[in-house]
Amino acid sequence: MYVGWADRLAVLLADQLPVAGATADTAHGDFRYANLAVRGRLLDQIVDEQIPRAKELAPDLVTFCAGGNDIIRPGTDPDDVAERFERAVADLSGAVGTVMVTTGFDTRGVPVLRHLRGKIATYTAHVRAIADRYDCPVLDLWSLKSVQDRRAWDGDRLHLSPEGHTRVALRAAQVLGLDVPADPDQPWPPQPPRGTLEVRRDDIHWAREYLVPWIGRRLRGESSGDHVEAKRPDLLPLKH
Repeated sequence: MYVGWADRLAVLLADQLPVAGATADTAHGDFRYANLAVRGRLLDQIVDEQIPRAKELAPDLVTFCAGGNDIIRPGTDPDDVAERFERAVADLSGAVGTVMVTTGFDTRGVPVLRHLRGKIATYTAHVRAIADRYDCPVLDLWSLKSVQDRRAWDGDRLHLSPEGHTRVALRAAQVLGLDVPADPDQPWPPQPPRGTLEVRRDDIHWAREYLVPWIGRRLRGESSGDHVEAKRPDLLPLKH
């Protein structure tokens, strides 16, 4: 099963937080978590599909990562997306415990998204301001330098690699005040320089395998997350 940063954060939380009902046989006691995220969802879809469920579950903590897929689409206005994001945060904040919001990534090292850096920065500034207004902790991914390394990204250059997810989970745990087993910004091991031919070959492979299909889905009004359901829609024990 796909293990994203939220799943990894749940493990870190369960291992460190004092939990009611914990025993030697059930170290995590009554700890439960859900994961409502679906890859590719736009903000309005998240508001319609996921926020009502999150409010129904009423957990102690919600991590709210939304709007990024809207921002990378041509023609979207970061100010408009931020207004809708704030309405969602206000709705959540009145129904659950803590709402931790996430900023956008600094995309200067991501070739396919580099031209959107200013747009993402504008949205990120809005997210920080919204967090201030609603007293939300902020998972600041813009400042997480380690995810600017290409090894933090999957082959599609749009989604995090397993190690990238680990780095984000560690930073999220730090934001929540937990001690973490590793520094999320620890430098990556050095690599030999890549030659021009290798870079060009990788770019051609990426364009064929990921960019062309992505453009095709956009033209058809489709998403990679279409017909995909949340993998963990209920509050379940950690090892369920």
